[in-house]
Amino acid sequence: MKLKTPNEIIIIDIICILLILLIVFVPSAVARIILGLPFLLFFPGYALVNALFVNKGGVDNIEQIMLSFGMSIAITALIGFGLNYTSWGIRLESIVFSITCFIFVMSGVALFRRAQLLRVNKFTTEFILRLPSLGGSTLSKSLSIILVIAIFGALGTLAYTLTEPKIGERFNEFYILGIDSKAEGYPTLYILNNGNVSQVIYEDGAVDAISGFGKVILGIVNQRQQTEVCYIEMTINGQSANIEFNGTITNKLGPIELQQGERWENEIGIIPDHIGNSQEVELFLYNSTETTVVDSLHFWINVKQAG
Repeated sequence: MKLKTPNEIIIIDIICILLILLIVFVPSAVARIILGLPFLLFFPGYALVNALFVNKGGVDNIEQIMLSFGMSIAITALIGFGLNYTSWGIRLESIVFSITCFIFVMSGVALFRRAQLLRVNKFTTEFILRLPSLGGSTLSKSLSIILVIAIFGALGTLAYTLTEPKIGERFNEFYILGIDSKAEGYPTLYILNNGNVSQVIYEDGAVDAISGFGKVILGIVNQRQQTEVCYIEMTINGQSANIEFNGTITNKLGPIELQQGERWENEIGIIPDHIGNSQEVELFLYNSTETTVVDSLHFWINVKQAG
């Protein structure tokens, strides 16, 4: 039985446009996965295969599907490799734009060659529906069966991976930066006058005689695969110390609620209260479900008396 449908290459191009619209206007992970997987793993190779093999004999359906999967993986990898050496980098937008352009170009070549070589309508495709033939050699039939099993096995594995994703390692990123958001420029020397900080000298030579505390940037990134509520405490030479945050002095910073993948990064102030060299400043990260320290950071400061 013959069945006439809209050209499958045009359908692929329409799906690519729908995927772009979803990415821009509907930040839905499920919809992106449904359209994104064939976009990466099938469409580029299918467009290329159809651009290359336009003769009347062509390739049979199983060969075309297997070639499409294999070439799509290679094309996607090569495009990503090329983007890595450009200013765009490997980002969602650059990957989608580059692969879409490739698919559109190959689709245009395929449609043009079909119209020129086969003299067929560019906008429709004719399928012949029939039962599989039992003819051919034993080797040919065996290879066809193996290819079909491999395709369904790959699809089944992919479906299982999507429905039962493996949860990665659970951890929190906990880091400290200098006031220029670099891993340098920490406060190193404090001058106390009548028990109060009158001057702070930083690693890079900068001097602060106004704020009354040494500034650093503290950051947390939640990678615990769930919402986390965090707290931060600080000690100087093993003794509990106050933290300045947003104009408030506290001995316990928090609660800080973070969704999975969310980042918290803010400036805090460190205020020592006694004289001594090589005093160890330690920052401890806790969460609401654990009483033990999740992570810790430390650096050293010198504190001198004014005059």
